[in-house]
Amino acid sequence: MAVDRDQVLRAAAGLLMRKSSATMDEVARAAGISRATLNRQFAGRDALIRALEELGIAECEAAVARAAVDDGPVADAVRRLVRELEPVAGQLAFLYSENQLFEGDEQNEGWDRLDARLVALFRRGQEAGEFRIDLSPVWLAEALYGLLVSAAWATYEGRVAPKDFTSNVTDLLLGGAVRREQ
Repeated sequence: MAVDRDQVLRAAAGLLMRKSSATMDEVARAAGISRATLNRQFAGRDALIRALEELGIAECEAAVARAAVDDGPVADAVRRLVRELEPVAGQLAFLYSENQLFEGDEQNEGWDRLDARLVALFRRGQEAGEFRIDLSPVWLAEALYGLLVSAAWATYEGRVAPKDFTSNVTDLLLGGAVRREQ
């Protein structure tokens, strides 16, 4: 029987988001495969985490593309982006907490590509006069990541209704980022 690598990764992401200390045995069980099969797919936990990172980055980049962030008013683009990122927010929450992914020379270039797209989006909003200019585009991108991760956790833990995910993130972010007339 062939093993669907992406299905295994999605099962692993779901478990690790809820329990970051899960063992490889627990990951295998969550994926419905044996530990030996998991080991044939991923040579240890680090390889699994790196594969999850690759999948997460690919899914985030696809969400950015689907959201057409270069089109229309920036506030609308941010709403589309959050809506597209919502399905992968749990995986992003797990990856965001994996410090080893962001240290040293081995950092995946995909994070830089994502950061550049988000920074460009917020810079476009500032240049169009939609967003405050006293908050850097880098800070606004980081704030978006933080809100996505927080919303994923709050939704998972049942403190926030899933139907409110997009509006909670965008209303808070845009309410603080929208330029006010003086």
